[in-house]
Amino acid sequence: MSTTFQSRRNVQSGQFKKETDETGKVVIVTGSNTGIGKETVLELARRGATVYMACRNKSKTEQALKEIIEQTGNEKIFFLELDLSSLTSVRKFVSNFKEEQDELHILINNAGVILETRGLTEDGFEMQLGVNHMGHFLLTILLLDLLKKSAPSRIINVSSLAHSYGEIKVDDLNSEKKYSGSKAYSQSKLANVMFTRELAKRLEGTGVTVNALHPGMVNTEISRNFKFAQSKLVQLFVKPLFVLFLKDAKSGAQTTLYAALDPDLDGVTGQYFSDCKPKKVGHAATDEKVSQFLWEESMKWTGAPKVI
Repeated sequence: MSTTFQSRRNVQSGQFKKETDETGKVVIVTGSNTGIGKETVLELARRGATVYMACRNKSKTEQALKEIIEQTGNEKIFFLELDLSSLTSVRKFVSNFKEEQDELHILINNAGVILETRGLTEDGFEMQLGVNHMGHFLLTILLLDLLKKSAPSRIINVSSLAHSYGEIKVDDLNSEKKYSGSKAYSQSKLANVMFTRELAKRLEGTGVTVNALHPGMVNTEISRNFKFAQSKLVQLFVKPLFVLFLKDAKSGAQTTLYAALDPDLDGVTGQYFSDCKPKKVGHAATDEKVSQFLWEESMKWTGAPKVI
């Protein structure tokens, strides 16, 4: 076996191979018209689930949806517009979804952005915190009634190993005093893990579980907003090497599928996974005082109802 092949196989490690039947299950996957999200929907569709692709770009999502239906024969795949950088859009999405469905068994908060320069959401939030955390925070809270009604149900938050390098800036949560793209991204991913752990506690006994995960280092479009990543040098000489050192999107979706579908995880909540195995969270994620601060600020910023 060649060293290159062995390295490639190691990179793609952590595969969810259990066969499950998801017929009758209703699932929402955010950010699912490309990359990990699209592969997640493809596999859920293959297993018979009814899936809502919650995305911003209608034409791109409809094309992905068409491809998924053609490949799986499952026509219960739908598009509903969702722009996580707009709280108005989040509320509209939830309203539209509830008009079509009165059940929700799995919510996969997959969408994410990583930005080099500071941007703001429609509501004035730093873009990475706003999309990666605040938008998903409100979405989840507004869907809790259906998740509880459909229990046992699962919430999956796609975070990142970057959370372990993050810090919740209690005196500058919106990165107004000082901005670093990488630090703002790490803060948003830490917020995902803290939200997971806090929500799991608050939902104890409801039959709704909440878990977070690191999908691995995946070759997707998430770095498209970095000028360097789009340079000719990277496109011609560096990107071809990604195949050796990064997971492809299908492998990147495996831990999401594991967390969402593995029967052995029934009742397991508040955990963090990588390569289809439990992993320890970064130390900052265990700070209860900061976690409470983040929860209270998230409630305040999003205007989420106090349902738990």
